[in-house]
Parts: sequence; C-alpha cells; structure tokens
Amino acid sequence: MALMKLLQRNCKAIRVGVWRMVQTSPAVFNTLSVKPINQRVRRRYSSFSADGNGSGVIKSKYADVHIPMDMSLPEYLMSDFDKYGDRVALVDGLSERSYTFRQLKDLVRRCGSGLVRHGLKPGDVCLLYKPNSPEYFISFSSVTSVGGVVVTANPLCTVDELIYYLEQSGVSWLVTAPELVEKVLEATNQVPHIKGIFVIGDKSVSGCISFTKLMKDDGSAFPSDVRVSPTDDVAAFLHSSGTTGLPKGVMLTHYNLIANLQQLTGHGFLKLKSGLDVLAAVLPFFHMGGLLAILFVGLKQGSQIIIFPKFEPDIFLRSVSEHKVNRLFLVPPMVVFLAKHPLVDQYDVSNIDEIVCGAAPTGRDTIKAVRKRLGRSSLPVRQLYGMTECCIVTCLTTDEKFKTGSVGTLTPNTEGKVVDVETGEILGVGQDGELCFRGPQVMKGYLNNIEATQKTITHDGWLHTGDIGHYDENGHFYVVDRFKELIKYNAFQVPPAELENVILSMPDVKDVAVIGLPDDEAGELPKAFVVPKSDIIKPEDVIKFVEGKVTPEKKLRGGVEFIEEIPKSPSGKILRRVLKALELERIQKGEM
Repeated sequence: MALMKLLQRNCKAIRVGVWRMVQTSPAVFNTLSVKPINQRVRRRYSSFSADGNGSGVIKSKYADVHIPMDMSLPEYLMSDFDKYGDRVALVDGLSERSYTFRQLKDLVRRCGSGLVRHGLKPGDVCLLYKPNSPEYFISFSSVTSVGGVVVTANPLCTVDELIYYLEQSGVSWLVTAPELVEKVLEATNQVPHIKGIFVIGDKSVSGCISFTKLMKDDGSAFPSDVRVSPTDDVAAFLHSSGTTGLPKGVMLTHYNLIANLQQLTGHGFLKLKSGLDVLAAVLPFFHMGGLLAILFVGLKQGSQIIIFPKFEPDIFLRSVSEHKVNRLFLVPPMVVFLAKHPLVDQYDVSNIDEIVCGAAPTGRDTIKAVRKRLGRSSLPVRQLYGMTECCIVTCLTTDEKFKTGSVGTLTPNTEGKVVDVETGEILGVGQDGELCFRGPQVMKGYLNNIEATQKTITHDGWLHTGDIGHYDENGHFYVVDRFKELIKYNAFQVPPAELENVILSMPDVKDVAVIGLPDDEAGELPKAFVVPKSDIIKPEDVIKFVEGKVTPEKKLRGGVEFIEEIPKSPSGKILRRVLKALELERIQKGEM
C-alpha cells in the first residue's frame, strides 16, 4: 500500500508539474508551416513502384486500393448510410440508447446546422471532451461536415491538462458531458477565446448549450457550399501519447483518414460482414484506436457497435453476451483479463470469433491462454500496429496469413523499412532496428511544431516510429520494443516487452511491467514490477522462472517487486517512465 500511495503521488506530481511549466499562448492554426512536407509526401504516393524503392525497402504485397480525393471524411463515412437505413448502428452499452444509420445521418445534418447557427465557421476548432457515447460520432461528424476541425481529449485529464489542449490547439468550441462541466468551466475561465460549450443531454447548465437542442435543429442552416480540400484540410488533430515530453497535436487530413480506412477495409484486413458483425467499442474514442479502427471502420461497413464509456468487467461481459458481440478490439491487458480472470466463466462469450489487439505486442503465451479459456484453439487473435501519426495502422495480421507474435504485414499503399538506430543504414530481413513507414495515412505534421515534424518525417516522406523491430522473409513485421525503453545491460539491449511476456505466462501473475534500474557497472539492470493473482507466488519464484526462459543478459538482476497495479495510459500502454521516476526518487532519498 505504501508503494501504491508513493506511486500515485509521484504520477500526479509529474503530470501537474509538467503541465504547469508550459508557457501557453494562443495557438495559431498554421497549415502553411508543413504544407511543403505534405506536398512532397503526396507526390510520393503516386510514384511507389511495385517492388519498393531500393534495397531493404519493402512494399505491401497487396495491390494498392483506390483512395477518393474528392470528398470529405463525413461524406465518405456516411456514403452508404441510406442503404443501411433503419438498421441499428450504435448502442449505448449502459443505457441501451440506440441510433439507426438513417438517424445518424439526419442528426449529423441537424447538429451541423445548429453549429452554424451558433457561429461555428470553417477552420474553427472544436474539442470533444467526453467519454465514449453514441453522440461522439454525431458531434465529430457534424463539426467536420461544416468545415470545422476536431480535437479530442481524455475525459480523465486534469484542468491544467485541459487548459494546455485549449491553448495549444486554438480551441473555440467544446462538446462535453454533464459530469465534466465543472472542470470545463474552470479551464475555460482562463482561456479567453472559447465561443461556446455544448453539453450532452437536455438538462440546462448555466453558461452552456444543450447538445439535445442541436439535435432538434431543423437542419435548414446546414451549408450547401462547404469546400473541403481533402489532401490539405485537417479534419482532426489528436495528441500523441506524450510518453516523452508534452503531447503534440497530430494533424490528420480528411485524405489521411479516408486513406487508412480504405487500406483497412480491403484485402481482408478489417473486412466486416455488413449487418452481421457486432463490435464492442471499449477502447477510448479520443484515441485513434477506438475512433478509427472501431467506430469509423464499423459504421462505414454497416456493422452494429456496442459502446462503453470505460472498461467495467461485469458490464462489458454482460453486454458481449446479450448482444452476441463477435468481434473484439482490445489492448493486451484486456486480453490478459479474458485469459485469466475468473469472472469470464460467468458469462456466455461463445459468440466471439475474432480478437484484434493493438497498443503493444501480445505474447504467444497470452494468445494461447485466451484461446484455451474461450475454448477456441484456432481463434484469431490478430495484431494491429501503428501510431497516431499514421492515423492508426500500417500493419495488420490477415485471416489467411496469421502468424502468432507478428503485428502483421503492410497494409495496401504502404512501404516499410528498418534502419540502424545509430547510423540510419537500411537493414535486412531479421535484423532489429527502428521501424519506418511511408504511405498516404502518414500525418500532415505536428501542429505549430515544424522542428518535431522534420525530426519525425523525412524529406521524402518516411515516418520514424521510435519502435524497434524487424520483418521476416515473408514481409511479416515484429515489434521488439520502444527504442527509448530498451534496457541497456552491458553491451546488450534488453526489450522489456519480451520479459513481460515471459512473466505473464506464469499462471499466478496478473500483470507486469519491466524497467531498467541504473547501475554503475552494467548500465542498467532489468527489474520487474508484478501484480500477483495470489499470495502463493513469491518474488524469487519469478526470478527463477525467468532465468530458465531467457539468455543470461535478460535475467532479472534488478529484482522483482509486487505492486497492486501497473500504471498505464488510457490506450493501455505501460507507463514505464512513471515506474522509473519512482525508482529515481527512491535512489535520491537513499531508500535503495
């Protein structure tokens, strides 16, 4: 308990301290600053050769897909909504409130009209600051359909963090939930350029506008002459995870998002059976994994989506059972939950016929365990790989080419390469280095940050991911770890994720995170923070188990410590920096 209190205090101190150091000023939405880079990248899209552009550069084995360049993102998403008609599209997993495809299209028009009446103009930035709900799609699409730009924020973020988003992104409008209004008002009192706050629901809130009022607009003010340049105009900017430094606004154009959706829905990557597949949306919509890979992919293909504001095991499992959800989009901790938690046995989850997992590598043992638990030895547990800077996906495992442990092959219209982290030399098959990708899904750049954009995207369009990995002779990519999180033990580089997967294979381990401890002689020593499932297991059991599974440099020489919970980001990524900060604090206090 003492450790957890120290950990929580440390997390809060780091978070609040960093945000308060920010010297905020009104952000200027300057798209011209990165247009030259974007134009160079776009020129490359049409010049990709079938066999790559040089030794060590590989291109997707799948034929390029057509990417429309004459429509906005909402037009693309809703192009078949009339055909889907009165089929139920979105269901609130808590209240069972639902909307049909026909209703969604009508409400997007009504809300767009209402926004225009209140003064929203093309280029205005609107922040969506709320949990997952069916209205998320309505608000996102209504803003972008009238030429606005959407920014998303974690509903758990603090007032200081919210102020940073408002200032850094140049926000003029907000859409929020009733339970978050107090924080919104506190933040907006310090930001002078907010024009309006819309609150989901029909209850009157002082200083705010009911979102229900927008939904009841007659639609007559919806503009007929909205001009969107898909390749230049930004539809949304989501923020990078911020595991190092302050979060950066990732500018994604209408074309970027449409391109990634076209890539995902072709060649069996995320091809859904219209009217038959039922998806569970438990990943947050403020992150591209939930927004694009679940909400947009599902609606575009006519699937029904059950929406959850957060992951609550009982509610989630009950809804999966009652709605006969057959496709799950999860992060590794949720897969571990399905594999190990006794609660799963109380529900009928037999309808699940596919799991797609992202955010971090899922170990072979975890995949075997979840298949055994669900009674499906051949259950596809597919890996998705990407980052916000490329909308979300560059690689995905397909049904017919599934390889356990791989994050899949390149999506159509995408090139990949692996480069030496020190020399930049292009590496070959099976050689670990930094993963780099190029394609139409790569962002326009970072908002008001030319320097960071140029460090991340090369002059010829290559996106440097910061992830370490390799590809095999068949073009399947494998992610080893984050470059900055590799543990440097003597002359060896030890991937934390590899050790975590080994430890997770122990039946009595619920969760784990591995970091490197500073050491004068070796550089760093691997240490594991373990969440045990029972009091049977001891730290020395973990050390001995790992010793028998890995090469000598990967032994847990830094020890094993039991804790109650592993710190993670909302998207499910382990926050190793928080654990490292905790260890450094201990060292400074002479506690180690």
